[in-house]
Amino acid sequence: MSTAASTLDSPGARTAGGAVWTDRHADTSRIKLSWVLRLRWAAALGQSVAIVSAHAITSIHLPLVALFTVVGIEIAGNLGLEAWQRRTDRVGDGAIAGALLFDAVVLTALLSLSGGYSNPFATLYLVNVALAAVLLDAAWAWATLGASLLLFAGLFLLEHFGLMQVLSTLDQEEIAALHVQGMWVAFVVASAFIVAIVQQVRLAMESVQGALAAERSLSARKDKVASLATLAAGAAHELSTPLSTIAVVVKELQRSAEKEEASAETREDLGLIRQQVARCRDILHHMSAQAGENAGEPFVVLLLSAWLDEVLQHLPTRARVRVAAEVDLSVYAVEGPRRGLARALRGLLKNALQASPSETDVRLAFAVAAGRVRVEVVDQGCGMAEDVLSRAGEPFFTTKTPGEGMGLGLFLTQTLAEQLGGALELRSVPGRGTTATLDLPLAHVRAGGGAP
Repeated sequence: MSTAASTLDSPGARTAGGAVWTDRHADTSRIKLSWVLRLRWAAALGQSVAIVSAHAITSIHLPLVALFTVVGIEIAGNLGLEAWQRRTDRVGDGAIAGALLFDAVVLTALLSLSGGYSNPFATLYLVNVALAAVLLDAAWAWATLGASLLLFAGLFLLEHFGLMQVLSTLDQEEIAALHVQGMWVAFVVASAFIVAIVQQVRLAMESVQGALAAERSLSARKDKVASLATLAAGAAHELSTPLSTIAVVVKELQRSAEKEEASAETREDLGLIRQQVARCRDILHHMSAQAGENAGEPFVVLLLSAWLDEVLQHLPTRARVRVAAEVDLSVYAVEGPRRGLARALRGLLKNALQASPSETDVRLAFAVAAGRVRVEVVDQGCGMAEDVLSRAGEPFFTTKTPGEGMGLGLFLTQTLAEQLGGALELRSVPGRGTTATLDLPLAHVRAGGGAP
């Protein structure tokens, strides 16, 4: 009996210095072979149980020594294949095809010792062919099919030349009854394996499709960040000259208005124009700085305690932040751009402080579990409606009053989290506030809490 299945590894992402690498197993054939090995152990066990059961239940006299010798050879081959897999750097489709061909040879040997082509378990050749079609490319799949056909045909040749062993002295009716029962058992076994294989492939495809969707989303966010940086740089370059000219002209007009004792309304309008020009400059500078804030910044291993200090250091209203930690923050660390991580969490705190009444506090909680750190920022604001929550994180979408933000903070924080292999989650109930959860993988730190 030959069994195997395939699976695909889910990709993840890792960012360093603004570049993104896909963190996945490059050799999917190694993953397939590992599943083949695991299921072949189950096949060897199933074959042993089938031999013992057939010998005990039926009146067929099986050559137990020869059959278990074949099973022993199969086990030895499995051990050798496992040892080879651990030593080799790369596994190709040829190794999987060879394993399936070896399974077909084992099946042929078992069948030749237990009834030949008349053994109903000969239908298990179809399982081997189905596995080849799922695991291998077209050339290897057709080669496996051809080898299975030749091996099956060899059973007819053994019968033709009288080389098949007579297993029983049962009459034709008894043999026919056993054959029908065996066909039913063989159908159940073959169908179960094929369904299991197809389901495994379907789950693997769904996993890959989900991973590809996440990868496309991350790529789209990166493109938006790059577009924002390009737009901000271009806008700053194109608008700097006319804004400077307007500022100079307004300044001269203000001087002339003072000399000529212009009306208070005129002087107030000129001051407003100059103020708005300065604001335009600040907006362009802020947008340019935010859009490319992590570009080229090196990765560092940052202790959670140092990360917290970085965040609170430049927070004007840090007294309103209540920190709650379930673990020692000087023991665990994250890896990423130092300033980018600080800006991301500080932006969440600023949003929470602006959303909460001035007399209330904001909760900042750290929790570590399963190799990840979850940082929660809980405000006491009015919360967000479902339609607003669904759009939170889109670039340039904001519910703040003009001048308080451009709607880039959440977008950039979510983009950075995804690039680091994490996520940003927003939960909000109108009238009960909003909770922003930043989930990131932990980085390795040396014993004693020192960062490498």
